[in-house]
Amino acid sequence: MPISAVDAVGPAIEHTKEQLLRPFRAAQWAKLALVGFLAGELSSGGCHGSSFSGPHTGSGHLPLPHVNPIAFALLIALLIVIGLVFWILFLYVSSVMRFILFDSVIAKRCEIRSGWGRRHGAGLRYFVWQILFMLATLVALIVLVGIPAALALAAGWLKDPSQHMIPLVLGGMLLFFVVAGVIFLSLVVHVLTKDFVVPEMALENVSAMEGWRRLLPMLKSERGNYAGYVGMKIVMALAAAVVVGIVTLSVILILLIPVGGFGVIAVMAGKTAGLTWNLYTITLAVVLGCIVLAVLLYVVSLISVPAIVFFPAYAIYFFASRYPPLDALLHPPPPVAPQMPPLPPPLLPPEPGPIA
Repeated sequence: MPISAVDAVGPAIEHTKEQLLRPFRAAQWAKLALVGFLAGELSSGGCHGSSFSGPHTGSGHLPLPHVNPIAFALLIALLIVIGLVFWILFLYVSSVMRFILFDSVIAKRCEIRSGWGRRHGAGLRYFVWQILFMLATLVALIVLVGIPAALALAAGWLKDPSQHMIPLVLGGMLLFFVVAGVIFLSLVVHVLTKDFVVPEMALENVSAMEGWRRLLPMLKSERGNYAGYVGMKIVMALAAAVVVGIVTLSVILILLIPVGGFGVIAVMAGKTAGLTWNLYTITLAVVLGCIVLAVLLYVVSLISVPAIVFFPAYAIYFFASRYPPLDALLHPPPPVAPQMPPLPPPLLPPEPGPIA
């Protein structure tokens, strides 16, 4: 029988305790942190940037006397291209890790290498779906913003906005709510895809579109229950973000003390050695900043492991009562005891023969 969004909380909490604490395994915790980070399952995270500054001029700008403007522009363009390539690569890895996280929660054991070989095909299909969905959302936002802007420009409202303040304000408010609605709808679709379509793709080897075709009748038949699920997940995600955020901030502040000290020593050593901002020092600063950011994000992921396990488990227990293949995987039937072969009939003593 389908359970409600509230009833799925208890089994998900018990599942999280059993997987993480009974017994506690540091290696599994570290693997789940990596998989959760790469799968984009962090419930809360923050990045605190610091600027590598040298002597300032009177106008408050950092002098860059040894930086060729053309080389600097090429460096920025190269970094943008590299960033785009890494984003696409990360999205593909994240798509495969989504299935590995699903398997890890079901089996209560995280196996990255074997999971990658088993799930890269489904992850590729999910990756294509994410790319197409992002492009569709981007096109929708461009159309929603571009058409009203073009109409306002054609009507002359933008040339003299003070004379058309009322329609601009009202139109801007309406446009804001429409854009916010589209963004919220896209987030809901993303959540439903990773929570309910991914299990279908994992268990039946279907595409994301086929998974959505099967999910839509379920959504229509239980609108209230699925809306309650989304609402419960939003509330629990906010609560988890507050708790994990407080712990994360405390840990990061502790970690930033040695990191900041190392940065000060590096700056002072660079000044002593006569180093200035140039193409090489800027590149080195960017690389070191990315390494520090990656370490901090992994620390956040380590802290967020309970949330990384709980939220997929919550989705699994809610959906399993509505999706028989997942329920059969989550609650396998008990093993049947082997039947003993029937015993042969007891041997009777031989009948006495006739007396001669």
